Amino acid sequence: MTLGVIFALAAGTYAMRLAGPLLRGRFRISPRWEQLMSIAAIVLLGAFVATSTAFESGGFAGWARFAGVAVGGVLAWRQAPFVVVVVAAAATTALLRLLDLGM
Repeated sequence: MTLGVIFALAAGTYAMRLAGPLLRGRFRISPRWEQLMSIAAIVLLGAFVATSTAFESGGFAGWARFAGVAVGGVLAWRQAPFVVVVVAAAATTALLRLLDLGM
């Protein structure tokens, strides 16, 4: 049964991905809807970042993670290289946890 479910999900995923290029010319979406869908994607990504920042294993993740995400966010906003953003965020979180300020 598990193998059947895997194949069904794979077929459904393939069909959805194939539908985009095949149906692109048949449907017209207004510029307003395109803008709303773009905004919706940004809101969903922001919600994911917020929840994964605040919670871990059903509980509060600690202030160190908030600080790390904040440092990474500021550096990304200032257009720092990706490696610098990741290393600075991880170092901030690790340092605060090392000093026992993370929780």
